[in-house]
Order: sequence, then structure tokens, then C-alpha cells
Amino acid sequence: MTAVRLLVPLSLALLTACAQQPRHSIALDDQADCPMQLQTGQQLTLTLPSNPSTGYRWLVQNPANSILRSLGPEVYSHPEDAGVVGSAGQSVWRYQAQAAGEGHLILVYQQPWAPEVHPVKTFDCAITVK
Repeated sequence: MTAVRLLVPLSLALLTACAQQPRHSIALDDQADCPMQLQTGQQLTLTLPSNPSTGYRWLVQNPANSILRSLGPEVYSHPEDAGVVGSAGQSVWRYQAQAAGEGHLILVYQQPWAPEVHPVKTFDCAITVK
């Protein structure tokens, strides 16, 4: 059998396998996108509006440790073209689905030095990993 005859079926098989794989990385930036379903190994990037200059921060209350693994600390960034001191930006967290199961990823937006005060915002996303 010639090399070309062997490569064509192999290439088609690889393309079919790739088409059936879930997206490797999922972006989440709105609670309306929840509940969320992930496959084991998929990455989840959570992006929420944030403005630490006001004293408020997103605090992770429940990181869904039984199904998600954190890929690093929160990363805050703000638009370079805002030109205004204290302007709002965004906070980003990255996770990887590590085990099958169900859980909730919960974050609250509050001043860290006043945990007794009710959070201004709560982000609660039900996540299922298959």
C-alpha cells in the first residue's frame, strides 16, 4: 500500500476525533451562563468586573475543590485607554476540571476587612464535570 493511500484514511480519522473533542477552554463572564457543564481536563476562565480602588474585592467563598483545580491566583487588569485613576477593570481566575462530579463556584464582592457586612454582589455558578 502506498504512503498516500495510508495517510488519507489516517488523516480523516484524526480530523473526526478532533471534531468530537470538547473545546479545551471555556470562558465564563456572566452568571446567566450557569449552570455550566465541563469535561474532565477542560479549562474554565472566569472574568468578573472589579474595582479594587473602592476597597471591594471578589473573594472566593467556595472554589468547588472537589471538581475544580485552581491554575493560579486572581489576576486583575484594567483598560489601558481608560486614563482615569480608580477606573474599573476585571478580575480573572483560571480553573481546570479535575474530577467528575457536581459543585458550586461561589465568589462574593465585598470589603475584605468587613466580613460581617453583607456582600454587594454574589456570583454562584453550579458546575457539573463529566
